[in-house]
Amino acid sequence: MGGGGRRLAATSQVGLRDFQAPVAILGSMSVQLPWYVARASGIVAWALLAGSVLWGLAMTTKTFKRVVRRPWLLDLHRFLGGLALIFTVVHVVAIMGDTYVHFGIAEVLVPLAAKWHPVAVAYGIVGLYLLAAVEFTSLARKQIPNSLWRRVHYLSFPLYLVTTVHLLTAGTDRHNPALRLAVLAVTSAVIGLLSVRINRDLMAVSAPAAGAARPRSTPPGREPGPAGAAPRATPLTGSGHADRPPRPGGPSRSRQPPRPRAEPVPRGRR
Repeated sequence: MGGGGRRLAATSQVGLRDFQAPVAILGSMSVQLPWYVARASGIVAWALLAGSVLWGLAMTTKTFKRVVRRPWLLDLHRFLGGLALIFTVVHVVAIMGDTYVHFGIAEVLVPLAAKWHPVAVAYGIVGLYLLAAVEFTSLARKQIPNSLWRRVHYLSFPLYLVTTVHLLTAGTDRHNPALRLAVLAVTSAVIGLLSVRINRDLMAVSAPAAGAARPRSTPPGREPGPAGAAPRATPLTGSGHADRPPRPGGPSRSRQPPRPRAEPVPRGRR
């Protein structure tokens, strides 16, 4: 082979290596793509859920009463909750498509059935069921009793707790300082707003009890009698009120004696 042939063969080998490198990179990325999608969708789902919980507490505590209107808060609260459920489904499907953990239907639906971090995954499965219950009862709020909807909606607080534990115990992003700082800030805000709501509820419950324990005022014309006896009536004037001094310069309110009527004069004596 001449010099030209050797040069052509070397050039073709270099070009083949340059072509194989991007293909190998794309191949490795395609293998790890479900894992990246699962990580990203899980973080986004938690952020949307945290935002929904914060907006719900903002409505009940009337934190932004003077800034935004309640219908706008309610629409945003429902929108965030619905998006959180959608990204949670994407997270579960991406986990099932990953070739490293090998999750099937049982591993993503049955707590403690997974061999990879079973306790951490179990927190996520419980959170999935709680989120589905909260969202589906919210969609069917007009068809179910309000008391049932309210009881199920209270599950939003344990839902936030178990999903936060799942976020901090499963996956490779749990060691990220930025993620931990965000979790700390959001959790502090949730605890603060929840404390305000509990305080408002306690004040609303104690207010009627204090009003019932307050002694009633004695109506006009009735004086309290001895213990166990009926109230004693006080003398009233003709106006129906208890005796009081007349106003200076005004007519007396006491009843005047009737004037004697004049006798009729016979017709013949007019």
